[in-house]
Amino acid sequence: MKKKYDAIEYYNNNAKMYFEQTVDVDMGIVYDKFLSLIPDCCYILDFGCGCGRDSKYFLEHGYKVKAIDGSIEMCKLASNYIGQDVSCLRFDELKDENIYDAIWACSSILHVSKEELPYILKLMIRALKKNGIMYITFKKGENHEIKDGKYYSFFTREEFEKILDKLEYNIEIIDCFDNWSFDKKRNDLLWINFILWLKY
Repeated sequence: MKKKYDAIEYYNNNAKMYFEQTVDVDMGIVYDKFLSLIPDCCYILDFGCGCGRDSKYFLEHGYKVKAIDGSIEMCKLASNYIGQDVSCLRFDELKDENIYDAIWACSSILHVSKEELPYILKLMIRALKKNGIMYITFKKGENHEIKDGKYYSFFTREEFEKILDKLEYNIEIIDCFDNWSFDKKRNDLLWINFILWLKY
């Protein structure tokens, strides 16, 4: 039986439209928060890079970046845009261990169901170096929704903390902030942003 949602299929079918909608969104406020916490020129995993907008910014500011996305069509567009190969990889296919100084997951793992999310977070933490930093964003609220063939997780800080507490890793929320969408065409969306620190 076909699932009611498939984000990868959606992005494969709508890659050009999504690229054009998101490539010029100004994320400067969040970049500043994130980059202030990591070393210059360090290694960042862009986990679900979409159009490649954020990877391009990090590369232009001297960081080493590995960009991945589950949609082959998004990977093609992003590879061309950032000038380096983007790996077509599903979230649950991440096998790296102790490699990245930071992980950037902007509007990406919100497509993972709440049941599957702890496993994906474990893979992300395993790929991160000790003392590493992780940025994650979700729609703010409770429960989830299926819209345009995509699953979206909604979170509050309290609910997300409960998931982290069960992971058995020494990981801590060091910043949590809300913002209305930076996309001027979708400014009715409230997002919750988490910056996490993997402590020794």
